[in-house]
Amino acid sequence: MKARFVGIWTGLGMLYLLIPDMLWAAGGEGASAIIVVADTRRVTGIVKYFSDLYNTNVWLYAVWTVLLTALMGSILGFLMDRIMERTGLDLKSRKIIEH
Repeated sequence: MKARFVGIWTGLGMLYLLIPDMLWAAGGEGASAIIVVADTRRVTGIVKYFSDLYNTNVWLYAVWTVLLTALMGSILGFLMDRIMERTGLDLKSRKIIEH
């Protein structure tokens, strides 16, 4: 009895997830895929490079995004460590006491 109850809810959950795919919220003909592109008509420099990269090669854009995020996080961490050190908060000699 319990297995049948779980099976019904599983089936209803799968149907719930498939309904948007079946309907596509379009008229009688069906919908086409939406393509998102960056508008590069009025940008220059590094912004133009990354906009063109986003439009043409999404994988390389993703690699750049990950690398730049890691680099900026490292730089911010280093700078905050220096600022904390100059204000007198030494986080390196902190004793961790666990109860």
